[in-house]
Amino acid sequence: MGTTDRADRFYADQVLDRLNPRMRAFVNRQEMFFLATADRHGACDNTFRAGPPGFLHVLDEATLAYPEYRGNGVHASLGNIEENPQVGILMVDFLRDRIGLHVNGTARGLTDDEIRREHPWLPVEEVPGRRALVWVVITVEEAYIHCAKHIPHLQKAPARGQGRSWGTDDVKRKGGDFFGAALEAPERGPYLPPPRPDADAATWRAEAERVLARAERYGHGSPARVTAGTESPPEATPFRGWFSRSTSV
Repeated sequence: MGTTDRADRFYADQVLDRLNPRMRAFVNRQEMFFLATADRHGACDNTFRAGPPGFLHVLDEATLAYPEYRGNGVHASLGNIEENPQVGILMVDFLRDRIGLHVNGTARGLTDDEIRREHPWLPVEEVPGRRALVWVVITVEEAYIHCAKHIPHLQKAPARGQGRSWGTDDVKRKGGDFFGAALEAPERGPYLPPPRPDADAATWRAEAERVLARAERYGHGSPARVTAGTESPPEATPFRGWFSRSTSV
């Protein structure tokens, strides 16, 4: 793209391997951030985390920590971190400074007891929905600015109703079926989860055979093969995860 010199100047001038005092002050007043993770195969996930100001705690200039609240039970980010500790955090201040901060590094999970042995000063939440199930501790490798030029300037709206419903299981208060996915689920076919860790050997063997057969059928994870007598390889159908359009299990 012809921007190597500009990129080199940015790295030389703006990228730190720690959080300087102004970055730490910025982190301490944030109420939300975006979290990027990937599993061991590189399949990515991006999610949103929010809490009271300072819920993303600065433990020191090279370490951050945040509590994982009760959610939908999927734990996609925690699962990815178990397989691949590399994470990317983006904080954007839309309200005051209209600026952003990137923090890239490695993460690990700790129980509430484990982190408090090292950091007993961490606050104990009185709101049940904000009590940490587990803490994610991030070792900072890169910290750098996200420039202001395309960040919209927003303002807070007055709270409506009961405000944020921390930890609720009420479907309507969580957003219900806002995108209509549940209505379309029957067309998708049944969800076929992989075997649980305590499944017996026969179950795992059957699952391995099923996955290998599916990979063979769709060409997932292997080069396209040229069929004899053809000029080009057949187009491979992409792998579509753990869903099957077949109604028989």
